[in-house]
Amino acid sequence: MSYRKLFLATALVAIVSGAAHGSDGAYPSDPVSLATGLELAEIHCASCHAVSIDDTSAQNGAPAFRDLSERYPLESLEEPLAEGIVTAHDNMPEFAFAPDDIDAFLGYLTSIQAR
Repeated sequence: MSYRKLFLATALVAIVSGAAHGSDGAYPSDPVSLATGLELAEIHCASCHAVSIDDTSAQNGAPAFRDLSERYPLESLEEPLAEGIVTAHDNMPEFAFAPDDIDAFLGYLTSIQAR
Protein backbone atom coordinates (compact mmCIF):
# COMPACT_ATOMS: atom_id res chain seq x y z
CA MET A 1 0.00 0.00 0.00
CA SER A 2 1.41 3.42 -0.92
CA TYR A 3 2.12 5.97 1.81
CA ARG A 4 -0.64 8.28 0.50
CA LYS A 5 -3.22 5.49 0.61
CA LEU A 6 -2.03 4.48 4.07
CA PHE A 7 -2.14 8.10 5.24
CA LEU A 8 -5.66 8.63 3.88
CA ALA A 9 -6.84 5.40 5.50
CA THR A 10 -5.25 6.43 8.81
CA ALA A 11 -6.71 9.93 8.54
CA LEU A 12 -10.15 8.50 7.88
CA VAL A 13 -9.92 6.31 10.98
CA ALA A 14 -8.77 9.33 13.01
CA ILE A 15 -11.67 11.40 11.73
CA VAL A 16 -14.21 8.73 12.54
CA SER A 17 -12.75 8.34 16.03
CA GLY A 18 -12.51 12.12 16.51
CA ALA A 19 -8.77 12.00 17.12
CA ALA A 20 -7.86 14.28 14.21
CA HIS A 21 -9.36 17.43 15.70
CA GLY A 22 -7.25 20.10 17.33
CA SER A 23 -7.79 20.91 20.96
CA ASP A 24 -10.44 23.44 20.01
CA GLY A 25 -11.60 21.71 16.82
CA ALA A 26 -10.51 24.72 14.74
CA TYR A 27 -8.44 22.89 12.13
CA PRO A 28 -9.97 20.92 9.28
CA SER A 29 -9.70 17.17 9.60
CA ASP A 30 -11.34 15.98 6.40
CA PRO A 31 -9.25 13.74 4.12
CA VAL A 32 -8.79 16.41 1.43
CA SER A 33 -7.48 19.00 3.92
CA LEU A 34 -5.21 16.45 5.59
CA ALA A 35 -3.82 15.39 2.21
CA THR A 36 -3.23 19.07 1.37
CA GLY A 37 -1.43 19.55 4.69
CA LEU A 38 0.74 16.51 4.01
CA GLU A 39 1.55 17.78 0.53
CA LEU A 40 2.59 21.18 1.93
CA ALA A 41 4.79 19.44 4.50
CA GLU A 42 6.39 17.29 1.82
CA ILE A 43 7.04 20.25 -0.47
CA HIS A 44 8.32 22.75 2.09
CA CYS A 45 9.63 20.70 4.99
CA ALA A 46 10.51 17.09 4.17
CA SER A 47 14.01 17.89 2.94
CA CYS A 48 14.94 18.36 6.62
CA HIS A 49 12.06 17.22 8.87
CA ALA A 50 10.30 13.90 9.37
CA VAL A 51 6.80 14.86 8.21
CA SER A 52 4.88 11.61 8.66
CA ILE A 53 4.06 9.32 11.54
CA ASP A 54 7.06 7.01 11.09
CA ASP A 55 9.84 8.61 9.04
CA THR A 56 13.20 10.00 10.14
CA SER A 57 14.34 13.60 9.78
CA ALA A 58 16.82 13.99 6.93
CA GLN A 59 18.62 16.83 8.72
CA ASN A 60 20.25 16.00 12.05
CA GLY A 61 18.52 17.98 14.80
CA ALA A 62 15.40 18.82 12.76
CA PRO A 63 12.44 17.85 14.96
CA ALA A 64 9.98 15.26 13.69
CA PHE A 65 6.62 16.87 13.01
CA ARG A 66 4.81 14.11 14.95
CA ASP A 67 6.51 15.37 18.14
CA LEU A 68 6.01 19.13 17.72
CA SER A 69 3.16 19.36 20.23
CA GLU A 70 5.60 18.17 22.92
CA ARG A 71 7.64 21.33 22.30
CA TYR A 72 4.85 23.93 22.06
CA PRO A 73 1.17 24.32 21.22
CA LEU A 74 0.61 23.80 17.49
CA GLU A 75 -1.72 26.79 17.31
CA SER A 76 1.30 28.96 18.15
CA LEU A 77 2.50 28.26 14.60
CA GLU A 78 -0.44 30.09 12.97
CA GLU A 79 1.13 33.55 12.96
CA PRO A 80 4.66 32.45 11.95
CA LEU A 81 3.19 30.38 9.09
CA ALA A 82 1.25 33.43 7.87
CA GLU A 83 4.10 35.92 8.22
CA GLY A 84 7.01 33.67 7.33
CA ILE A 85 8.86 31.39 9.69
CA VAL A 86 12.31 32.70 10.53
CA THR A 87 14.64 30.61 12.68
CA ALA A 88 18.03 31.03 14.23
CA HIS A 89 19.72 28.83 11.64
CA ASP A 90 20.45 29.68 8.01
CA ASN A 91 19.30 26.39 6.48
CA MET A 92 15.60 26.93 7.22
CA PRO A 93 13.93 28.53 4.21
CA GLU A 94 11.57 31.41 4.85
CA PHE A 95 8.08 30.88 3.49
CA ALA A 96 4.53 32.02 4.22
CA PHE A 97 1.29 30.09 3.75
CA ALA A 98 -2.14 31.34 2.71
CA PRO A 99 -4.84 31.07 5.43
CA ASP A 100 -6.44 27.92 3.96
CA ASP A 101 -3.02 26.30 3.67
CA ILE A 102 -2.23 27.17 7.29
CA ASP A 103 -5.44 25.47 8.40
CA ALA A 104 -4.73 22.39 6.27
CA PHE A 105 -1.10 22.23 7.44
CA LEU A 106 -2.02 22.57 11.12
CA GLY A 107 -4.87 20.09 10.69
CA TYR A 108 -2.36 17.62 9.28
CA LEU A 109 0.15 18.31 12.07
CA THR A 110 -2.59 17.81 14.66
CA SER A 111 -3.56 14.50 13.07
CA ILE A 112 -0.06 12.98 13.33
CA GLN A 113 0.94 14.00 16.84
CA ALA A 114 2.27 11.14 18.96
CA ARG A 115 -0.44 10.08 21.33
